[in-house]
Amino acid sequence: MDPRSEVLLRQAELFSGDLLLAGLPADDLLGQLPGAIGWSWHAGEQHSLQTRFAGRCSFGVEPPTAPFDSAVLFLPKSRELTDYLLNALAARLPGRLLYLVGEKRAGVERAAKQLSPFGEARKLDSARHCQLWQVKVTNSPPAPELPTLAQRFELSLADGPLQIISLPGVFSHGRLDRGTALLLDQLDGLPAGKLLDFGCGAGIVGASLKKRYPESEVVMLDVDAFAVESSRMTLAANGLQAQVIAGDGIDAAPEDCAAIVSNPPFHQGVHTHYEASEALLQRAASHIRPGGELRLVANAFLKYPPLIEAHLGRCETLITADGFRIYRAQRA
Repeated sequence: MDPRSEVLLRQAELFSGDLLLAGLPADDLLGQLPGAIGWSWHAGEQHSLQTRFAGRCSFGVEPPTAPFDSAVLFLPKSRELTDYLLNALAARLPGRLLYLVGEKRAGVERAAKQLSPFGEARKLDSARHCQLWQVKVTNSPPAPELPTLAQRFELSLADGPLQIISLPGVFSHGRLDRGTALLLDQLDGLPAGKLLDFGCGAGIVGASLKKRYPESEVVMLDVDAFAVESSRMTLAANGLQAQVIAGDGIDAAPEDCAAIVSNPPFHQGVHTHYEASEALLQRAASHIRPGGELRLVANAFLKYPPLIEAHLGRCETLITADGFRIYRAQRA
């Protein structure tokens, strides 16, 4: 059981009515709170929850339409995303209770200050290195319109300008990170055919691929609903067509790709996670056709070449700069 869930269950008498659990972990909390429903924006956790508690958890960037009498937000990493989520929940809870739970090292005490616009917040519990906060929503805000919270910026690329739409919580929100910038300079010579942007984020790489290779089918994949929505908005802003998929890792990707291009994730929240990136390197070959290739950017300290060569083929370093490396490997 996730420690945040354990803290909630210490106060289980508070959560007997119709309750929304927003950003809940994929544990047994829904089983312990039979009156609760869930809202997830993580495709992997949503799949697990749907498998175990069919019909009790929705997926997307907006709260479910089903009614609820109170809500708990599990603190996300991004302050901007926290602000959106709290306002979206508080808008549905005038005069009712909104809770925030999170790990201390994730900054839950700081985040609790974001409850103050809605009423007087108080700390209910501190255990398992987590805190649980409560506010009665005496000042209910209007429901936020997510597109108005997007950051918009333009990239000047060799293939022409590209408009980027970035929603709260998406990687490198509102800016071009250096790793992706290096990758964009190394997109020449990709084989013709289906191109996959793995971990698409705000859609920078996928949209750039479509501009560079307009005759190729482009597929964009991310685990996060806000990233998926950002990518769709970026494509629309540039009049581009591509398939955007919400899925948990490379196993959700199509097969027979001519190339997989990626700035793969290796960090999540306050914990470091390499699983998604390592799974990509280990199983990319099953999604790349013979003669196709994997091209990615990674921090130079990550020991990716041995994994790539063990599972795909010879790994070539195209460039090393600013603490990053661009790798290329072709499937035999």
